[in-house]
Amino acid sequence: MTDKKINVLVVGCGNMGASHARAYHQLPDFNIVGLVSRGDSKKRLSDELGGLPLFNDFATALAETKPDAVCISTYPGTHAEYSIKALEAGAHVFVEKPIAETVEDAEAIVNAANKADKKVIVGYILRHHPGWKMFIEHAQQLGKPLVMRMNLNQQSDGEEWGVHKNIMEAMSPIVDCGVHYVDVMCQMTKATPVSVHAIGARLSDEIDENQYNYGQLQVRFDDGSVGWYESGWGPMISEQAYFVKDIMGPKGSVSIRKNTFDLPRGSSADIGEHTTVKQFLLHSSQVDENGKIKNDDQIIDAPEQPDHDELCLFEQEYFLKTIKEDLDVSDHLREVVHTLQIVLASDESVKTGKSVEL
Repeated sequence: MTDKKINVLVVGCGNMGASHARAYHQLPDFNIVGLVSRGDSKKRLSDELGGLPLFNDFATALAETKPDAVCISTYPGTHAEYSIKALEAGAHVFVEKPIAETVEDAEAIVNAANKADKKVIVGYILRHHPGWKMFIEHAQQLGKPLVMRMNLNQQSDGEEWGVHKNIMEAMSPIVDCGVHYVDVMCQMTKATPVSVHAIGARLSDEIDENQYNYGQLQVRFDDGSVGWYESGWGPMISEQAYFVKDIMGPKGSVSIRKNTFDLPRGSSADIGEHTTVKQFLLHSSQVDENGKIKNDDQIIDAPEQPDHDELCLFEQEYFLKTIKEDLDVSDHLREVVHTLQIVLASDESVKTGKSVEL
């Protein structure tokens, strides 16, 4: 595998799948052997990339192309089934978050990867973002405990609301993207989550009675740190203060700086707006002999801002590295399963009204 191209099958050709396919197209070590989707998205992507074999179903594509690697960017309900089938066929797997709908299914993927001796990388895109890496580093300088406040609210309508309603058939907003932000909290604290409590509300008759399109989770860590994450989807969601990425500790605070009041309507529905990091606001809690805050706040520029396709390229470069250099990804998978456990516990908390011990 070291010297030959890695034949990769791309499953799911929507926003994420298309970006991953563009990354494979750019990387000379990969060769795309097929695109799989149920609709027309694969044809549009094939035209963009110069013409590629097209398939309507995963099983046929897997059998005919016999890939070295499979990239899965479908709805979460298929992640476990497709990942395990790919691993059993001898392929490495890149799968979008969340790794699965249940902890049991996630663990089944990990077991299948170990049995096949193949790599599984999950699309935790913020781990590859230079601005978010710097955000985590600044947070780690604030002392303990930390107070971590984050949200990802999207005022979605039309096709975007349709996508969100489809996702909610499998999982709530706080589960879908919550894994990213709980993962960030774990990196900032390097501590163990001990309990989670969450609330949720159903704000639309267009979703089932057992679903909710707004939720907030609260996590407690064993070092005393606490964090909350909020996520809401739909045409009724407010765009005021939809972007909060703010960390406080004994020594001060750090925030990703964005004035959401000046952005055009619809900005909250652009997922790129939620990962964009242009500046940080640093605040020190040091006081003088009169107890007054001693230093002015600092505004610091973030590293050069990658766009969504560039971030997916970073992810696929890492996937390539894990394969070529036979890297041990057991820590990555353990952390992925752990963050899934936390957000699923938050979903349980919404439904029961009780805190869940982890």
